[in-house]
Amino acid sequence: MKGNNMEKIYGYAGKMLFINLSTNSVEEKELSREMTELFLGGYGIGAKVLYDMMPAGCDVFGEDSMIGFTVGPCTGTGATMSGRWTAVHKSPVTGGWNDSNCGGFFGPELKKAGFDAVFV
Repeated sequence: MKGNNMEKIYGYAGKMLFINLSTNSVEEKELSREMTELFLGGYGIGAKVLYDMMPAGCDVFGEDSMIGFTVGPCTGTGATMSGRWTAVHKSPVTGGWNDSNCGGFFGPELKKAGFDAVFV
């Protein structure tokens, strides 16, 4: 991570972006070393953030519902399969936890932009 005397967390950009469409607000939050050590990669970080921030029983299509686009520490490194990213969300079919793992340019570009996750 750069600036603000923050300790470098290797493999991570060190920031998450939160976009609230109801209030038209955007907030950057630091990704803590503790979170990267306790929750593995983008999948784990995404699950933790949604668990902490989404109220139990919230409507999948309601204002309290969120979707996260996350990357892991290997994303964008050039390692095999490192172009992956994960969408984490509440399933509209089951109402339970769901994720979608995807490839392409989005994950590496998100990391290049300086973020490990974007939550909407």
